[in-house]
Amino acid sequence: MGQLTAPRKYNILMLAPTMFFADYGCHVRILEEAVVLRRLGHQVTILAYPNGRDIWGVDVRRSWGVPFNYRIEVGSSRHKIYLDVLMGIKAIFLALKLKPDIIHGHLHEGGLMGWILSKLTGAPLIFDFQGSLTSEMLDHAFLTKDSFFFKLVHRLEKRISHMGNAIYTSSAHGASLLHTEFGVPTGRIHPTPDCVNPDTFSPHNFSETDIAAFKRELGLPEDKKILVYVGLLTRYQGVDLMLEALQKLSAQRDDFHLLLMGFPAVEHYRQLARSLQVHNRVTFTGKIPYETLAKYLAVGDIALAPKLSNTEGNGKILNYASMALPTVAFKTPVSQEYLGHHGIYATERSASALATAIETALDMPVEARIRRGNALRQRIHKNYTWEQVGEQIVTVYSAVLAGHPQPALAVKQVSP
Repeated sequence: MGQLTAPRKYNILMLAPTMFFADYGCHVRILEEAVVLRRLGHQVTILAYPNGRDIWGVDVRRSWGVPFNYRIEVGSSRHKIYLDVLMGIKAIFLALKLKPDIIHGHLHEGGLMGWILSKLTGAPLIFDFQGSLTSEMLDHAFLTKDSFFFKLVHRLEKRISHMGNAIYTSSAHGASLLHTEFGVPTGRIHPTPDCVNPDTFSPHNFSETDIAAFKRELGLPEDKKILVYVGLLTRYQGVDLMLEALQKLSAQRDDFHLLLMGFPAVEHYRQLARSLQVHNRVTFTGKIPYETLAKYLAVGDIALAPKLSNTEGNGKILNYASMALPTVAFKTPVSQEYLGHHGIYATERSASALATAIETALDMPVEARIRRGNALRQRIHKNYTWEQVGEQIVTVYSAVLAGHPQPALAVKQVSP
């Protein structure tokens, strides 16, 4: 068996079967991992769907497309079937050309493609697990739990979960899920949490004058506390419950306004806000480019993260925390992992409970909100920076290439 040696510079082929880059969720993780690996001196090539935009000079190669479906798709979609086939064929040609040291497959489709490439090239596969495939399909109402296709996809997910030489997970909860539900040996699982760049996402980058001017530019009221939300506008992200919670609060108080940033279904949620009679309390921005997100978050007093999924990551929380924003969330495993006892939690997954939690945040004295926000930012510096994760990723690469069956990682436990 080979000995674990000092890391060398690696040629990494990342498989990203998604419309990279599209300014949300898993795309941010893919981007930031590639950026930090390049900063550490490694060569990173990303293969993605033909849709999406290039960003930050990252080397993105794109699979073949078709004359239709050049819109951004979010979550599960039947279009992904033929896109995955086309990307898988392109991946074979690209892998034979680049001769990578490591195949780094994001999402389950990337894990499956990566397993085929690993067999062809001999390069080990690292599977980047960002949440349960079947749970995501349930969240998006793409499958029902009692259907034949659910059982089929669940069986496939279990097989893919065992294909990687090692597996990164975006949360400790994800690591536990892989072991308990899918039977993956713990020695192959490495919690590699979503992170944030605290220099980019810093409240100290924006003066009070800058913030006041930007508020005026956005048309935000100067005499109200600004709530901020960024992310996909979908039911499973809790957006419906969030707007319903605002309706309940509106019957009692008039000291808040929501800056709602995200896509798709902007018009649907405009209409929902209107039907709930909270449209005058919400400013919709549509999609916000990731490069400018910190500026938008800087206008906030309180952040909202009402995601309902138990298995997916929730990286927006880390951006909020890095901006020192007190954060209201449902008590999911991932939100508790990221926020610890500094989070402001709804006691149950309902609009009423969410309204109560938001009210708690609104009623906090300014000094208390600042203390809570600063505690969250300190938590980011201690536990959730991309530099820390980059070193961990490379350690696993080195261990797998050396033939080490269980890379000797002391994964730091994050305190509540």
